[in-house]
Amino acid sequence: MRGARFLLEYSKVEETLRRENIRSTVVVFGSARVRETGPGRHADWYAMARDFGRIASQRGGALDHGHGVRDNVITTGGGPGLMEAANRGAIDVGAPSIGFNILLPHEQMPNPYTTPLLTFRFHYFAMRKMHFAIRANALVAFPGGFGTLDEVFEILTLRQTGKMGPVPIVLVDRAFWTRLLDLPILVDNGLIDQDDVALIDYADSADEAWAVLARHGLGKHDPALPPQPLGAPAGRP
Repeated sequence: MRGARFLLEYSKVEETLRRENIRSTVVVFGSARVRETGPGRHADWYAMARDFGRIASQRGGALDHGHGVRDNVITTGGGPGLMEAANRGAIDVGAPSIGFNILLPHEQMPNPYTTPLLTFRFHYFAMRKMHFAIRANALVAFPGGFGTLDEVFEILTLRQTGKMGPVPIVLVDRAFWTRLLDLPILVDNGLIDQDDVALIDYADSADEAWAVLARHGLGKHDPALPPQPLGAPAGRP
């Protein structure tokens, strides 16, 4: 019955998002271990993720101004830490936000800032990844561990192989990411092309991250445009 369970995990989310007129999303990844008053850079990262959730919701079309259709709705893994911060920023300005939570051996409950109707619990990582990608207009990644890296490289691979449309990928905190990912070594050894490195943009603040997305057209919310066809490569509406 695994096939039926896959179908249910796909259909429940898809039908809910269509019913709520959510046409596109901005996916935010980041560590579940970061806390608002945490040590080192943790507090800064939390504040930036919260600011980004607020800015993207205000400027991207997530707020309903009587048109019904919502674009660039903040979407996270629904857990604590930087995911919580981005969801919280959306709620700060009265916008909905989505949480794609997953059942883990060490229970990770949904954070309290995802919109209840838009909070989903997944059993399968694969189906969760599909829902992250299918409506994504952008990926914004804050510092994180294995889970964040997994999701970043998933989207990078979809972009590199043309399985996903021209979705911008922004890594927040350039110093962190360039120390962690020495991508030029892949180019130097002929493992990726120089153009592949250009799939990534960097930002050092919430405003800068949104400015990158705006250059890619994410601020142009037009409720008159038709919904994206099911199964089409994700991209700007």
